[in-house]
Amino acid sequence: MLAEELASRRRERLVGRAAEIELFRQALERCEPPFPVLHVHGPGGIGKTSLLEVFAGSAVDAGARVVRLDGQEMEPPRVAMRRALDFRGESSLTEASSSRNGAGSERRLVVLIDGYEHLAELDDWLRTEFLPGLPPSTVTVLAGREPPRAAWRADPAWRDLLAVAPLRNLSATESREYLARCGVEPELRERIVARTYGHPLGLSLLADAALRGGAWAVEPLPRDVVGALVQRFVEVVPGGWQRRALAVCALARATSEPLLRAVLDEGQAREAFEWLAGLPCVEPTADGLAPHELARDALASDLRWRDLDLFRHVFRRVRAHLQERLGTAQGREVLRAVSDFKFLYRGVPIEPSPVDWSVWGRHYPEPAGVDDRPAIVAIAEASEGEESGAVVRRWLHRQPEAFTVVRRGDGRVRGFLALLDLTVASQADREADPGAQAAWDHAHRVAPPRPGEMVTQLRFVIDADAYQDPSPTLNAAPLLTNERYLTVGVPAWDFLTLQEPKKWDAYFAAADFPRAQGADFVVGNGRFGLYAHDFRRVPLEVLLERWSEQALRQDPALDPAPATAMLVLDEEEFSDAVRQALRNLHRPDLLADNPLLRTGLLRQRAASGEPDAALLEDLLGEAIKALRAHPRDDKLFQALQETYLRPAPTQEAAARALGLPFSTYRRHLTQGVTRVRSWLWQQETGNGSQTRAAASEQEVSNTGQSMVW
Repeated sequence: MLAEELASRRRERLVGRAAEIELFRQALERCEPPFPVLHVHGPGGIGKTSLLEVFAGSAVDAGARVVRLDGQEMEPPRVAMRRALDFRGESSLTEASSSRNGAGSERRLVVLIDGYEHLAELDDWLRTEFLPGLPPSTVTVLAGREPPRAAWRADPAWRDLLAVAPLRNLSATESREYLARCGVEPELRERIVARTYGHPLGLSLLADAALRGGAWAVEPLPRDVVGALVQRFVEVVPGGWQRRALAVCALARATSEPLLRAVLDEGQAREAFEWLAGLPCVEPTADGLAPHELARDALASDLRWRDLDLFRHVFRRVRAHLQERLGTAQGREVLRAVSDFKFLYRGVPIEPSPVDWSVWGRHYPEPAGVDDRPAIVAIAEASEGEESGAVVRRWLHRQPEAFTVVRRGDGRVRGFLALLDLTVASQADREADPGAQAAWDHAHRVAPPRPGEMVTQLRFVIDADAYQDPSPTLNAAPLLTNERYLTVGVPAWDFLTLQEPKKWDAYFAAADFPRAQGADFVVGNGRFGLYAHDFRRVPLEVLLERWSEQALRQDPALDPAPATAMLVLDEEEFSDAVRQALRNLHRPDLLADNPLLRTGLLRQRAASGEPDAALLEDLLGEAIKALRAHPRDDKLFQALQETYLRPAPTQEAAARALGLPFSTYRRHLTQGVTRVRSWLWQQETGNGSQTRAAASEQEVSNTGQSMVW
């Protein structure tokens, strides 16, 4: 029969599920099974029906009578179930064509009920009346999307007689085996495994797509594959607040009620949370609700396709909520907030990616203790050799606070990272480390750090198992650097050191963290590269907005527009630009060409778009008027006002208007310009205390008095 042929082919394709199959086999071998009911549950497409096919075949081979029921097709279900299990008539039972165990009346009964989630209204009746009325040797399997209801566990009689088997995704090895059985070419198997996370239906659909269309049909998820997956995960894609709630769940690492309140109306958040929690593709976590990874990808792809405007709206609402968390987080909670924020950008398709999203959020770096140092050195020496180990020892002594570790489940060190502050390191320490010296030299060759600006370097990222391939330790790198940006400050230069850098060139170039040309260095037998970013040229907030735009493009695979790079002026160049801007204060055409418009100072002042001449004029006026904060500075303000804010025809005329000798007017004007330049320089460098101190000393020597800023 065709049905038997189809069932046989499905059983041949099944891989994994060894524990569940063994559990069922043991029940068949005993006269009185250890459990009369086995409850198998998992989300749509996880392989419940295929597993029941295997159970049915095993039961037939064991000589049992098998009854197959589908909760979705029984109308009315209670009547259909009684008819199917009418022991007084053999015609209602599905029997094997041959039996090893003699007469049918002596054979064990096996009842396999698929789609049990559709029989929720019969759950109490089944538990209290129907199942207890079956012969004691009967084995019943309930397969549905939901785990058993609490009533099964609350009943002392059922507590020990119910076996529960939650189905999870297949392992990578099992997934490869399945694809091999399907005939998928070896070069495509790894891509499909990574794309489906081992979800059986996803594997089946993409295997079919690959066999029909080759590599082009696998990335991104084909439209028909997305549609089939979403139908399994959600059955019907809803509208209104439910669709927005699905978008939140697909985008956020973990969905909580506060997050839903940030996107939905106040009264909808709780209802939305409970609705999401009831979806079989969504599971509770310590931080909220999270969908299975393939469900997340399919839902995000489907929602983007259906309503890109809604998807963009939800993305920006979620981003705003996470930014608010970043602003209020303290202590170790900062890492968790950074993790959630980074996760929001997982959909930006830059391949290959150094991030292992499958374990994202499960491991967090923690400060290395004194007892961790031997393990850190051992991992460095095993991965990069003794010369690298010696460099690690030196930095452990010089900057022990720079080291963090990622631990295994048993507490042992799995990997370590070292985020160095090269600005406070001594010249001898930098020269003792070729990597630190290469970063320091590159920064000073391209755009030297100005007084008070930091240069940081993630000098070591080493995982004991994966080295610098995607791993929990490599995942910790963006968490660590972004935590530093939030708690210590954004550096002028930030460097990342990796061996075999060519592998990641495309990824970091797309992330605006390009490889520093001519800065590769050698330690032992390894060649290392530096990835570098000057945050004075492209600030963090500009990068975030650029990544957001790429994540929300109609086609996210398109190359993003390059971020506008800003000028990094040294103090002398900055002073020249300020003096030039003051002279051209009322000439918008000339102000438009002033270098200050391409500095971080003006970028920060621009609410949106590009800084313009009007913004620069307003800023200069603000700097001049700041001198009025102290009465003793009024003479400086008056000189600047008569010269630049409401300029007299000539400087001589300005001196006469102020009633001052020309030499006195010139002294006040020079001091005023110096103070304005210092005030603006402080804003540009974000290093007010050092700049103010230097400016104050200069002013004391010029005027004999200090300034209150």
